[in-house]
Amino acid sequence: MKPGSTNTPWNRSPARAPKRRDPVNVAVRLLERPFDPLAALSHWGRKDAAQAQFIGRVRGAGVDGASLRGLWLEHYPGMTETMLHTICREELERHGAGAALVWHRVGAVAVGEPIVLVATAGDGRGQALASCQAILESLKHHAPFWKKELGHAGERWVPGNTPYGNRKPE
Repeated sequence: MKPGSTNTPWNRSPARAPKRRDPVNVAVRLLERPFDPLAALSHWGRKDAAQAQFIGRVRGAGVDGASLRGLWLEHYPGMTETMLHTICREELERHGAGAALVWHRVGAVAVGEPIVLVATAGDGRGQALASCQAILESLKHHAPFWKKELGHAGERWVPGNTPYGNRKPE
């Protein structure tokens, strides 16, 4: 770049997420048994410049603060996988990342067990981090999962998910 050029990094307008030229790579699994998220990530084998991962575990307290034994997750077979693929493709495109891995439990899940793994990969940390968070938030609010809390004093269906950042500390 020549001195005085107007095309320098410090005087360009903010860039939007780059559009990927290659097709996105999406892997989705719904599991009825416990899984090891670190082993899943190891087998995913991505070599991109940036990766982001989120591992969610079942909390020990319900939305009302009562102690839990675990959760029961129902889903709509076929529709859930299709929706997860759609969510991943849309968020990867929107944020310019190239790959996503989503593993989600269904059925009985004990307190402390992993319930969800979301991993994304791309050319930079911005794309990987933004797409990972966007996929997680979208699946929590749009994928056809229904959650029942299994408490020590009884069970109850949870009407929805708490938006990101709005949960009171336990």
